[in-house]
Amino acid sequence: MKKITVAVTGASGSIYAGLLLKKLLESKEHWDELALVMTNNAREVWKIELGNEEYKSLPVRVYETTDFNAPFASGSGQYDTMIIVPCSMGTLGRIASGISNDLISRAADVILKERRKLICVVRETPYSLIHIRNMETVTLAGGIICPATPSFYSQPATIEEAAATVVDRVLDLAGIPVKTYRWGK
Repeated sequence: MKKITVAVTGASGSIYAGLLLKKLLESKEHWDELALVMTNNAREVWKIELGNEEYKSLPVRVYETTDFNAPFASGSGQYDTMIIVPCSMGTLGRIASGISNDLISRAADVILKERRKLICVVRETPYSLIHIRNMETVTLAGGIICPATPSFYSQPATIEEAAATVVDRVLDLAGIPVKTYRWGK
């Protein structure tokens, strides 16, 4: 079974984090442990974009970005998947440079060094050359860059349905079964 860390940074895109956490909680049979870490900026952006603080009432263990005693701060914690959603370009840059200055960048460093699954749902546009090179570096280190780019062939009718096309792709990448639109069916 899986041990999953979800990290939320202050980039725009709280809808993706909210939908991902909801879908993960609906599929508890596919993971053993789920941990959440959020930056202070992520909490502020969540309130602005979603108009609530529902992250406070989620039935998951929440860690502060300063808590280096979190089990996923070490390879011995055996967390096998980390999803950063949304992943700010600052966070991506720190990961690409090996700077472990908070729990999110430390946990990502651990995931990469242990050759486990790191999924960065980057949310920025346009990309600068620095962003592109940082994405390349993380990819070469074994991470997966999954831009928060919705698909439209399923003809989503709401913002939530469009955002779910990204979240469902992330769940696929994480190895969590999800019922979703499949091309050609």
